[in-house]
Amino acid sequence: ESMHAYAANVYTTVIEELVKGKQRKFIAVEQEFFRLWWDMVATDTQKQQVHRLLEEGRLEFVIGGQVMHDEAVTLIDDQILQLTEGHGFLYETFGFRPQFSWHVDPFGASATTPTLFALAGFNAHLISRIDYDLKADMQKSKKLQFVWQGSPSLSERQEMFTHVMDQYSYCTPSHLPFSNRSGFFWNGFATFPDPPKDGVYPDMSLPVTDANLHLYAETMVANIKERAAWFQTGEVLWPWGCDKQFFNASVQYSNMDLLVDYINKHSAEFGVTVQYATVSDYFQAVYSRNLTWEIRDSQDFLPYSTEPFQAWTGFYTSRSTLKGIARRASSLLYAGESFFTQYVWKHPEGSICKYKALKQLQSLRWAVSEVQHHDGITGTESPKVKDMYMNNLIYGMINVKKLMASIIFDINNVKRNGEVYSSVYTKGSGKPDVDQYVVVYNPLAWNITTFVTVSVSSEAMSVYDELGHSVPAQVQSSVESQSTYDLYILVAISGLSYRKYSIKPLDGKQSAFIGSSIKYKRRDLTGADQQSQQLFPVVNSCYQIVFDQNTNLMHSITERETNQTVQFTQEFLEYHVNGDTKKGPISDNYLFAPNASAVPVSKAVGLEVMSGNLMTEIRQYFYSNVTSQDYIYAVYTRLYSVPEGYDGKLLCHRIEQEYSVGPLELNREAVLRTSTNLNTGQLLYTDNNGYQMQKRPFKAYVNNTVARNYYPMVQTACIEDDATRLMLLAERPHGVSSQGNGQVEVMLHRRLWNNLQWNLNNNLTLNDSSVVRPVIWLILGTKAATNTLYRTSGLALEHRPVVMFGALSGDKPKLPRRLQQNSVHDLPVTLPPNLHLQTLSIPGWRYSSNHAEQVRSILMGKQKQGDADFSRVLLRIRHLYEVGEDPVLSQPVMVDLKSLLQGLGSVVAVEERSLTGTWDVNTLERWKWKTAQYPGKGFFNSTETSKDFTVTVHPKEIRTFFVYFQVQ
Repeated sequence: ESMHAYAANVYTTVIEELVKGKQRKFIAVEQEFFRLWWDMVATDTQKQQVHRLLEEGRLEFVIGGQVMHDEAVTLIDDQILQLTEGHGFLYETFGFRPQFSWHVDPFGASATTPTLFALAGFNAHLISRIDYDLKADMQKSKKLQFVWQGSPSLSERQEMFTHVMDQYSYCTPSHLPFSNRSGFFWNGFATFPDPPKDGVYPDMSLPVTDANLHLYAETMVANIKERAAWFQTGEVLWPWGCDKQFFNASVQYSNMDLLVDYINKHSAEFGVTVQYATVSDYFQAVYSRNLTWEIRDSQDFLPYSTEPFQAWTGFYTSRSTLKGIARRASSLLYAGESFFTQYVWKHPEGSICKYKALKQLQSLRWAVSEVQHHDGITGTESPKVKDMYMNNLIYGMINVKKLMASIIFDINNVKRNGEVYSSVYTKGSGKPDVDQYVVVYNPLAWNITTFVTVSVSSEAMSVYDELGHSVPAQVQSSVESQSTYDLYILVAISGLSYRKYSIKPLDGKQSAFIGSSIKYKRRDLTGADQQSQQLFPVVNSCYQIVFDQNTNLMHSITERETNQTVQFTQEFLEYHVNGDTKKGPISDNYLFAPNASAVPVSKAVGLEVMSGNLMTEIRQYFYSNVTSQDYIYAVYTRLYSVPEGYDGKLLCHRIEQEYSVGPLELNREAVLRTSTNLNTGQLLYTDNNGYQMQKRPFKAYVNNTVARNYYPMVQTACIEDDATRLMLLAERPHGVSSQGNGQVEVMLHRRLWNNLQWNLNNNLTLNDSSVVRPVIWLILGTKAATNTLYRTSGLALEHRPVVMFGALSGDKPKLPRRLQQNSVHDLPVTLPPNLHLQTLSIPGWRYSSNHAEQVRSILMGKQKQGDADFSRVLLRIRHLYEVGEDPVLSQPVMVDLKSLLQGLGSVVAVEERSLTGTWDVNTLERWKWKTAQYPGKGFFNSTETSKDFTVTVHPKEIRTFFVYFQVQ
């Protein structure tokens, strides 16, 4: 619809206008729209014109990702993906590599972003939306530009010159003092779903005429001079345009040409000259001034407020279901990429069509990239657009699940001992009469011991591995439905490997443990006797959790190694918010504006404990009163016990909680508040994008203190005192806050309606009546102990094993031994616990990694030919720790890439590349901006690159390689 209503017209008319006037320029950001235009609309002539304009520097792609991604609630993996997706297209098609950013619209700025852009080879970064009061101060003291050292560990090596836009932000001020019509937006505003038949758009600005030319020029010059006073150099970046503009570029440029020419003819009188410019023109001019800039440390610009009562902290939780699906999709894509890469190299004789497989992966790459948009995963889109994101994600996920299933099928579909895999599918059928098998793939480059859950239709089940050995499992009545059971299977799988398990109806031998249930009486909290407690413990080898039968609530947790006991209670509360603009500030998709403190929701709690040898599950149900039929909230807390012979360190140390929240009443925001006796001084820590932690001291404000102390938790949040730390790990983003000493609260769900005209016009209500089921893992312990656990645990939650189902048919259903048992191909891919295999994929790009060659082939028009390239493997390795964070895990690590990947084949060549793959790091030179700390201006050269296939990965580095194997 956007393509039809305006976006295609932007490219068609802008290209036409740029060709007409040599002085004209234009910047374009999001590749998703450009690629749709390029593939579906552009003529051959227009394509040639784009090539020429890029060469002349008059059309410039900035950022160059698929979208302008949100910075608050996105995961670094997905930011890298969407940037790589766009950069790969631009480099393959034009040999063009963006070096500047234009992050003008995300709601707050993360410190991860400058680091990411530095690793991608950028020279400068541009942001706009930061706290209104902070911006005013920076503006007054001419401090809107600085050198940002976003990562404490990478510090000056990956620092980034950053420009914050002034109070006018990225849209041209449209007020004309000499007219009651607007100015500078001559093409008016786009209409949906169809452009107007007569070409007359709403709110077209006053045209420039001989009569008003001087007044128009005065207005523009006055604004330029006002801005000039806020910056240190004589260059002013004056953004011309806004959201959904330039769909009729002819009327835009013809009016602006008149103004530009007039001001330049009278520059002596005005004291200003004006020129069309791209972002790189502007930064080049500022860079050549050779000034000395202040350094900003790794503090981010979150949260973001636009006015005293407008804290943009609601979107950290808005559309929680979309946020959850986006993350599941990202995690499935991660697994699918490495699974396919291994298949291509380990099974060159395989029968799957690689081109089709790549298309299946690409559909999910596109969907996961697209939803990172600052009006995507943020939940700030209309329901119709949300549905589009969801449909694209689900379509891509189905494709990748099909691909993974067909790979399993292909590898194993060999008749041996009369048995054949009759099918592989992605949903369990729960049929007890056929023997089922599950294939479980571990996408992480570590050995993982964990439980996977399978839905079965009876309690009497046995589970066996490939060799026919019995596997520890527990079965119990399902939380979800009355008629099925949850079968928990203990799996131990090495890095990037899969195991097969068969599930059989009980055949007299070893059966799965059957969990037994105890139901406790529903307790009325209002009348609960606070004095008398009836405590009972639930224990595994790491923790003792104590519940109080008087209230059916949690009472305390003891960490058994140190014998440290922490008082620990959890309750659900709701913030009641206003939806009527006449009555005060409102909450909406973006904003959180509570009108009072949060109110406890339930007056009664029911409790059921399912216990078995491997796991205890505590089910708590929260009711609005003692007689209510239905609960509104539930918590399922799981504590695992690991049998001898298994490495249960991560499994034992996590307290897994799954919540059921909703449907909410209207204008309610639901939080889970955890209160402890830790003396935290209300200091909270939350992560930036799953990459690094930020310190969040509680700040008191004149207005809106509750909302302004909410922060995004993308993957991790924690509170601590001198001795003990409580960590929360999440599988989707949430808003999180510490509103009291020893407290941490997580916003889980929102349901809102308001009558703000702008929201009504855009159907931006959040009348979300869904039930959400987020999961959070808790880790409690000393700082030293949690330090060794939380990074690997966070990734183990993000990348839980992928489970696929199948049925066996044939005379003797006996699972085949693993293929090529004990051959070199069975070697797992294993990294030490402080390194993460960030990426292992076959991108399929056709570009040459030699830049001169790539440019030459484009000039000769050869870049369109040829099929996808399957020989290039993209590998990224990320160091998970900061300098000095842990005595052991913060050390640099030496990795031999040849031996790391020997299970895939024999590595013959490795090229180290920039983050998105488009630069050879040896030729990448980034601008070095002068600071008091480093008085020389010049260029950065990259890190030392690999000799003989070994690389040393330092704290927080993300290293990117192209790897080539010996073709078999």
